[in-house]
Amino acid sequence: MKIIIAGVGEVGMYLAKMLATEHHQIVVLDTQEDRLEDVSTHFDVLTVQGSATSFEKLKEAGVKNADLFVAVTHELEVNITACILSKKLGAKRTIARIDNREYLLPINKAQFIALGIDSLVYPQMLAAREIVNLLSQTGTSEVFNFSGGSLSLFVLKLDENAPVINKTLQEAATIDNELIYRAVAISRDGQTIIPRGNDVFLPNDIVYVITNQKGVSKMMKYSGQKKLDTHNIMILGGSRIGRRTAITLQESSNVKLIEFDKEKCFQLADELPRAMIINGDGRNIDLLREEGVDKMDVFVAVTGDSETNILTCIQAKRLGVQKTIAAAENTDYINLAENLGIDAMINKKLISASYIMRFTVNADVPSFVCLTGSDAEVLEFVVRPGAKITKASLKEVNFPKEAIIGGVIRDKKGFIARGNTHIMANDRVVVFALPSIIHRIERFFN
Repeated sequence: MKIIIAGVGEVGMYLAKMLATEHHQIVVLDTQEDRLEDVSTHFDVLTVQGSATSFEKLKEAGVKNADLFVAVTHELEVNITACILSKKLGAKRTIARIDNREYLLPINKAQFIALGIDSLVYPQMLAAREIVNLLSQTGTSEVFNFSGGSLSLFVLKLDENAPVINKTLQEAATIDNELIYRAVAISRDGQTIIPRGNDVFLPNDIVYVITNQKGVSKMMKYSGQKKLDTHNIMILGGSRIGRRTAITLQESSNVKLIEFDKEKCFQLADELPRAMIINGDGRNIDLLREEGVDKMDVFVAVTGDSETNILTCIQAKRLGVQKTIAAAENTDYINLAENLGIDAMINKKLISASYIMRFTVNADVPSFVCLTGSDAEVLEFVVRPGAKITKASLKEVNFPKEAIIGGVIRDKKGFIARGNTHIMANDRVVVFALPSIIHRIERFFN
């Protein structure tokens, strides 16, 4: 595909990195020369310096032949205007980054579609949704749902006492006769392994497991994890992510939110009538103790400073909090933080890139997940009639070894894929794959 990315901030840079490895033709448009030099030095992309709202610069970038135009600058008005102009000039699909929840209301989204903007991405909303989703399965470090939860991908760190430790995948499968979960990848020492039957589970492995709702409790048991109570939650930071998270959680949990800015505290108190808003510095250990951090089930740090988030989560863990979640903008911090005992990391640009990436696959892909701590990706394909994958059972279709089919959703029911599973038209198939072969995989589903 020919893809134009307007804006080389954190989201734009990460998107360029991901797309450049998949052999797309990428053009990056930005006003800052140093940013363009940085992205062109590291990745195989073309660059155009100038405003994304300039007819001349859009034409120079080749917008009339663009399959996808993505505007992810930090200015909402620029993103919206650039997408409208690009559509008029010939771009097939446009995506705009926004920072206003009001635009996502169905009645308003329809207006944007009429203007020529095909999709809107709101990073803070996506991040808040991921935090809430994560708290519904508290023994995991990440969880992603497909088709409304018919199948889910759980990310688990194996405890040294887990029943599957030092067992091969084949041996682990014999623990339970009913196969209702499947390990689709293992992350070990920074390397991602697409596992086969003779691969062995080791302590501290990060394991990616596909299961349906029926298999969650067994999966947790065999990984050595347990589900925790999430009744008492402390949130550090009244950012958009913190606010959106608190709005959702205040209905079902006791929420305390700590914010340093006094004026913002008054605004938050109006928006969050069922949460307790505390004006103070969350880096102050005495304040955390006074507010009962040791009685909290979960501590979520989502200030604008990654270092603060990581350090306060480490302190909260030492003070007795069972689960900690930190937002970090620098992806280099993710593995470091997990090694320091932080249970889960939230990264807006990874989440936003995942949302955008699904539009770059030449197949029907309702979900596309870029994983933290792994260089693999998870895709949910809708199988088209007559597709290659429907011609024989999975063990006979010669599916690439760098990928693995974890599960299938048929008639809204999810089940684990086996070698003798026969995929049918209109099935939804969840695939775990290394980025280099995604475009080989999509041919199986078209």
